[in-house]
Amino acid sequence: MFRCLSFVFALISAPVLAQTPEYVGSKECIACHEDVAENWATSHHALAWNAPDQATVLADFGGTRFEHKGVVTEFRQDAQGYFAKTTEADGSKTDRKLHSVVGVEPLQQYLFETEKGRLQSADVVWDTEKEEWFHLYPDQDLPPEDGLHWTGPYKNWNARCAECHATNYKRNYGPRSKSYSSTQLETGVGCESCHGPGSSHIEWTLGKVPAENLDPFGFNMSFSGGNAETEIQQCAGCHSRREAQLDGNPIPGTPYADSYALALLRPGLYHADGQILDEVYVYGSFLQSKMYSKGVGCTNCHEPHAAGLKAEGNAVCTQCHSEAGNPGFSSLPLYDYDTPEHHRHSEDSEGAQCKSCHMIERTYMGVDGRRDHSFRVPRPDLGAETGGPDACTDCHQDQGQDWAADKIANWFPNPKNRQPHFGQVFARARLNPGIEAPKLRDIALDVNQAGIVRATALSMLEPSASEPLAATVATLLSDPDPLLRAGAASLQRGAPLKTRVERLLPVLQDPMRSVRIAAAKQFLGADTGTLSRSQQAGIDEGMQDWQQSLRTRLDFPETHLVFGGMALTMRNAQAAEQAFSEVVDMDPQRAEAWPMLVRLAHINRGPDAARVVLERGLSVVPGHPELLRLQQELR
Repeated sequence: MFRCLSFVFALISAPVLAQTPEYVGSKECIACHEDVAENWATSHHALAWNAPDQATVLADFGGTRFEHKGVVTEFRQDAQGYFAKTTEADGSKTDRKLHSVVGVEPLQQYLFETEKGRLQSADVVWDTEKEEWFHLYPDQDLPPEDGLHWTGPYKNWNARCAECHATNYKRNYGPRSKSYSSTQLETGVGCESCHGPGSSHIEWTLGKVPAENLDPFGFNMSFSGGNAETEIQQCAGCHSRREAQLDGNPIPGTPYADSYALALLRPGLYHADGQILDEVYVYGSFLQSKMYSKGVGCTNCHEPHAAGLKAEGNAVCTQCHSEAGNPGFSSLPLYDYDTPEHHRHSEDSEGAQCKSCHMIERTYMGVDGRRDHSFRVPRPDLGAETGGPDACTDCHQDQGQDWAADKIANWFPNPKNRQPHFGQVFARARLNPGIEAPKLRDIALDVNQAGIVRATALSMLEPSASEPLAATVATLLSDPDPLLRAGAASLQRGAPLKTRVERLLPVLQDPMRSVRIAAAKQFLGADTGTLSRSQQAGIDEGMQDWQQSLRTRLDFPETHLVFGGMALTMRNAQAAEQAFSEVVDMDPQRAEAWPMLVRLAHINRGPDAARVVLERGLSVVPGHPELLRLQQELR
């Protein structure tokens, strides 16, 4: 009894920790969590980025040679390290020391420091299964001065990739020097990448009481309690196609929408029906799924530390989709799906695998197959309208989608899974959003549709923004889903300024940064001189959120395109010219910037200056139609 009272007294009198824990490194976790650490040590997370040595370098640097469209790369190893000597098609040579390696399978990438602090990801990579070099973009033939060359801004590791391959990463880009002073606690996705800084947890093990804002174990977030959304939000930061709004890694536990703006189901990324097209990294697909809507989380299928599947083959699915079911998901029909009566293929065949029909696969980076996580019923009957693929003709490539649709209709005559689909509307709206505006509005307001689908419909309505439409979607400004709040905010530009202010001032205080930024954008170029001081202050605060977000991406040519557009809206021709000049300095082949730069040079400095810029532009993007038209005008 006395010992119990002493323990309680010790807890009551123990000092409360500081509210902001610090990172300590994965090595500090291993002593107490040996089993977990052992699983993690060989995972793709742990091996996401490493220094080169005999254990981590999987490629053959023993004098091998790779040639691609006249560019020859020779790989060697000596006492000083690993090297790649490249002879470009024009005969110029570079000899670079390997800085670090990325990944382990099915390919490994190699990083080189082209300038102090600037890491670039080479296009020549190693196929770990075939054990040979290959080029990630075999059709490309780019000189070093091209923005898409591996030494250009789009293959820059610091800006484009590192934050998801490191722990506590900060990019630290210097816009004046155009250089990087990037830092990270450790390369690879360590314990604290997901669990958050561990110093307070270590102090908890010594008997100190965590601060009130931390969980009982000293972390600023908790995976206990089986909250699927908590883990999804944490995984999604890296497993999604998105625009980061902060520099480097947000503290684990930061809501996704407060750190990122998710890419919606737009052309080039997704098919009109939401199936994967480009590399979109899972989250946007999963949000469309019935599994997500029913509370399924990442760790229902994936082991969190080894990062593999929890079971082999169909067993990962039948842990829920079976006659026994799963008490955690009581709405599931109790049915034996792993039989020919359901999958209609020979047992143990590729076609009998759940993933073959419900998770189509697409290959990215040359050899890396990725599955669509929208977990959909095959709909070959939609293909003619949406242009989307289907699992049936993915395998049966000698057959058409009509054949596949007939087969499914015969096997499963119940039409419940062949209802009208949002993809039919989206496919038409991609060609003419105005005509489809009423149906897009209906989808946006349909609570039975996934949030990302509804948000995509809102984004497709932006060209049709009007006062009635703004009023119709205004109720979504307070929706629980930040995607819908942001989408509804973007349509308020159609409302009169007074109404826009009334609706969006509360949204400018939204807890999610992406929503606040969406609201702030609706006041760009607006005449706010008649607003009260408090109203103007609210708008200014939202604008600061947006500007801060843009300032974290000053090493992106795309950011300066945005700055240029903002300056044009504000009728600041000099600032616009400066922004578009920055675009072509970073990426000379960014064709859309050159015509604007010619016009701005004409406005700011006259026709002679415009001709000089025009000549530069045509030397980089010869034959550009708009530049050729400007050439005629300036003669």
